[in-house]
Amino acid sequence: MRLIGLTGGIGTGKTTVSNYLSKNYQFPIWDADIYAREAVQPGSSILEDIIVRYGKNIVLPNGNLDRQKLGEIVFNNRDELHWLNKQIHPYVRDRFEQNIQDFIIKNSEYGQENSIQITSHQTTSQNPTAVLVIPLLFEAKMTDLVTEIWVIYAPLQKQIERLIKRDSLSLEEAYTRINNQMSLEEKCQQADIILNNSSNLEILWQQVDSAIAYQQNN
Repeated sequence: MRLIGLTGGIGTGKTTVSNYLSKNYQFPIWDADIYAREAVQPGSSILEDIIVRYGKNIVLPNGNLDRQKLGEIVFNNRDELHWLNKQIHPYVRDRFEQNIQDFIIKNSEYGQENSIQITSHQTTSQNPTAVLVIPLLFEAKMTDLVTEIWVIYAPLQKQIERLIKRDSLSLEEAYTRINNQMSLEEKCQQADIILNNSSNLEILWQQVDSAIAYQQNN
């Protein structure tokens, strides 16, 4: 069983790669960012704790968390970011662990029945694959959940450009968010696969395809 931990810095292209793996290889994609949003849904205990800490103004009129306001707080104060992560990471980890258990059971049943249908790109039932998209894979100490680590690399300037365009951040805000994560160089040192997303998509896809083929043959 292959559990690919897909990570990298903010703005390096994790969603781009995970969408490609889903579309072209039909791999299940489990995304930490989605689970983090689930963790703070209206009525959740985690959202209530956030309100207690930062006040009722941290939520929008519709009851949802004001992410922009929260970001302004935590990305400018490492202690507050650490506190927030301590609230959310256990929930995210629980979701991943449940998905893994369900995936193991599902593929075990398929193996027994010998009825799994494989596309031309998908792995065999003896080597089922899922992708865990975890931006803070190292920081949140979730490396034990995966069997291999893929780090997406992009030059700092490209990260900055993507963040400013995607999230409408100022240059200073973009730098602050990048600097609140482990450096890409450190992540690359611990990677099994490094995907260099500094050129065009065709070159990126070639790297992804090569990584899939290489790991399948080893």
